[in-house]
Formats: sequence, C-alpha cells, structure tokens
Amino acid sequence: MLHPDSLRPHYARFLRDKEGHSLLTGHSHQAWPDAAREGVLEAFDDAAALIDDKWGRAFEAADAVRACVAEVIGAAPDEIALGQNTHELLTRFLSALDWKRRRHVVTTAGEFHSLYRQLSRLAEEGLEVTWVDPDPLDTLAERLAAAVREDTAAVMCSNVLFETSSVVPHLDAAFEAARRVGAEALVDAYHSFMNLPFSVPEDVWVTSGGYKYAQWGEATCFLRVPRATTLRPVYTGWFSDFANLAAPRGGEVTYGARPADRFAGSTYDPVSHYRARAVIRFFEAQGMTVEALRASYQRQTARLIDGLEGYDVRTPREGARRGGFVTVALDDASGVVEALKARGVHTDARGRMLRFGPAPYVTDAEIDRAVAALREVAPR
Repeated sequence: MLHPDSLRPHYARFLRDKEGHSLLTGHSHQAWPDAAREGVLEAFDDAAALIDDKWGRAFEAADAVRACVAEVIGAAPDEIALGQNTHELLTRFLSALDWKRRRHVVTTAGEFHSLYRQLSRLAEEGLEVTWVDPDPLDTLAERLAAAVREDTAAVMCSNVLFETSSVVPHLDAAFEAARRVGAEALVDAYHSFMNLPFSVPEDVWVTSGGYKYAQWGEATCFLRVPRATTLRPVYTGWFSDFANLAAPRGGEVTYGARPADRFAGSTYDPVSHYRARAVIRFFEAQGMTVEALRASYQRQTARLIDGLEGYDVRTPREGARRGGFVTVALDDASGVVEALKARGVHTDARGRMLRFGPAPYVTDAEIDRAVAALREVAPR
C-alpha cells in the first residue's frame, strides 16, 4: 500500500508552497518528484560535457523509457516508438493507412481533442468518420464493432474515457471486427497508463504518454507498433532509418529494422527522457508499481465518490469500471474551477464535466477539503 505521508517528502519542490491546498489535477499534470529535477540537471551536464556527442547518452535515456513502457503494457521495447505528444504519433499512424482503398474510420464521440479534432478536419476533406456515442457504455465496444465496414481503415478508441473516467468494456469485440476486414485497431490508453493494468493483442496499436499518472512530464509519449506491421507512414522523420543515413539517395524510402523505427520522428529535446528515466527509477525505489498505484487510485476515487453524494457524478461507482479520477456534471463547471482555485483546490473542467484527480501523494484530508469547498461554491 502506498502511503501519502511517506511519499510527500520526495515531492518537496512541488508541495513546499502548497500548505492548505488540494492538488486534484492528478488526471492531468501531477506533481513531479524531486528526482525529476535531478534528471533535468543530468541532461544539462551531459550536454555541457559532451556537446554533440551527448546523443549516445540521450538514446540510453530513451531506451529506458521504452523498456518501462514495454513492461507496463506487455510489449517489447523495440515495438515502442517515442514522440513529443500523442497527436504527432496519431498523425503518423493515420498517414500510413491505405486511403486509396479505405476511406472510413470508426471511433467514439468521447475521444480526446487530439484525435477528435484531427478526424473532424480530415472529415472535411472527404474522410468518412463514424462517431459512436459512448452511452450506453456497456454496449460501446459492440456498437463500434457493428460500425466496421469492408472499407474501414481503422478503429480508434480510448480504453478509459477522458470526460468520465469510465473503463470501456469488451474492447476485444471491436478489435476482432477490425481484424475481420483487415483494418487496424488503435487504443488511446492515456487514462490507463500507470493507473490501470491492461494488455492488448499483439496486432493492436497503443498510444499514450507519461504526462499524467507516470509523472514524467511533457514530451514523453509513445506508440506501440505491432511487430508484424508493414505500414509505411507518409509523415516520416529521419530517425526512421537512422542506421542507413549514409546510403546513396534515390529509390523507395526505406525504414529501420525495428518495428518502432517505422514510426520514429526526428531531432527532439532529450531532456524529457532524462526526466522520465529519473522518475521511473524513483517509482521503482518506492514500490510504485501499476498494481500499487491502481489500489491507491481506487481507494481515493471511492472516497471522492462517497463525499460527492447528492451531485451528478458521471464516473462509475464500481471500482473495476472506473479509472483514476472522478467527474461531476455541473452547469458552470469552468466557473466552479476558478472558485475552487481561490480556495486552494486545484481541479479542471471539460465542458460541463468538473474533474477531480487524486494522486499517490494526496492525503485523505486534502480530498475531504476539496469536497467541502465544492459544497461551499456549488451546493447541492
């Protein structure tokens, strides 16, 4: 069991000026452990000492991130492509699909803006998108499957919805429907990575990042590339065939030998991977496994739900059906966010959805203080 009081000293730089505050943005930007700062300083020191030769050290940090991701999601490190954000990776994935023969994508109307906005814009250019209503949740996967057609290029959906923290059940049905027609299946796992133990079949793509529950900060996203894929992204960076940069130019564009090489990008800021590696080591030292974190989030979200009795809670009460945060529907959710912030309670909103996201270092007293503040500013 993870104990907030024993973890809090390791977050001194984030928490030292937050006495009397409740940091409930754990579903978005969590506090970073002090170890993250050491990673940033290590990146600076390597650059200062090695200048352009720093890249060997930087690639070691990137490989540590790949290894962690692979272990958590049940993949191999050479299947993990890294990117600055999921939009970059999603767009690279979309650029690899066969748009000449397949002009149809199946997704849900409850996807995060990275996917929703991009598919909406592509729809303006002639892509046909089937937006499946996420309600009722129990039949969502089956309805995704039913929407698949012979000309479907991909089925793309989250395994935990970003507005309500609802775990989507039975996704295997959607994967199988895609498989039957030769379409790709991609899971957005941003609200399950380091929060909810999960695995997917070897032919399913996964994208996510460490910005939220992993406490890695920005620019630490990844795409799991199925080993058997032969897709050739049009949006391709020079890291995609790094080993053959000196080869003669001309002919068909080639890709590296590893599955992830096909979806690699270009020059990036390596500080993010140093920071992530330092946090990975910290998590290991503290026993902050996915299973331990899951137990912590389950206990904290249950406490939130109990305290929010009387409100329009949109997050499932059953533990197995919810992710790591709790959502309340309010008419003026954004206004409530500001009113809570004035009382030292940090949350966020998506439309009418006010979201409370705990974290392993958040105490029960801070959770109770946040609920009490909500009852002051938006009584029920």
